[in-house]
Amino acid sequence: MSDSEVPGSERAPRTQYAKGAAKRREILDTALRLIAKQGYQGSTLQHIADAVGLTKAGVLHYFDSREALLAEVLRERDNLASARFDNPDGDSLDLLASAVTENETTPGLVSLYSRLVVDAAAPEHPAHDYIADRYRRTVDAMADAARERQAAGTLPASIDPLTWGRVATALSDGLQLQWAYDDSIDMRATFDVVMNYFADAAGDPD
Repeated sequence: MSDSEVPGSERAPRTQYAKGAAKRREILDTALRLIAKQGYQGSTLQHIADAVGLTKAGVLHYFDSREALLAEVLRERDNLASARFDNPDGDSLDLLASAVTENETTPGLVSLYSRLVVDAAAPEHPAHDYIADRYRRTVDAMADAARERQAAGTLPASIDPLTWGRVATALSDGLQLQWAYDDSIDMRATFDVVMNYFADAAGDPD
């Protein structure tokens, strides 16, 4: 009888894969929770390993490096934000504005994002491609939102949609950096004021 004919022989690899996937999911969820609470500096690989009952080498069995794990945490953070704030009646600018508000409740993830944006500028960083693509997708989505608002007559036609997208994205990132130093800043209020001022100034014939 061949190995493939042994009862249960096909189930064993599937069971092992399922257990491995579940453990990887546990590590990711735990890292997300710890970083949201304790921040980038307060969530070492050892802290994460202890929380899931593994050694650091055990965690690295599922993720190639701490940087690779952090890149996945950022991706998961983005997925969760999109799911929470997706509004069929709104547009991408509404989504970004809602995310700005949410950021004030998760300082650890804000610090992670701000740190990774800088660190991942190096092409060899595990998060480089994701963040580069994230910027492209965000700017394009904001530009689409601008075009929709122009079509609806709520945004001046004189505004270049791509410029609008870059300003909205840069404003969100810049506010996060300042807020890391001074959490008394109302990021959402500032975001709304600047974007409205931008629109008003573009529509002013003078």
